[in-house]
Amino acid sequence: MTSKTTNKFSPEVRARAVRMVLEREKEHTSRWPAAVSIAARIGCASQALHE
Repeated sequence: MTSKTTNKFSPEVRARAVRMVLEREKEHTSRWPAAVSIAARIGCASQALHE
């Protein structure tokens, strides 16, 4: 059975987004606001980056 979801972003883009969240985490009170900020920039769900 195949997954109903597709990977919209390449592995390189996903890795960069995670790095950006981890870098921005220092500027925010927690990881969540950093994930929300980066997710809005690249057009993905905040929850995906937070996990």
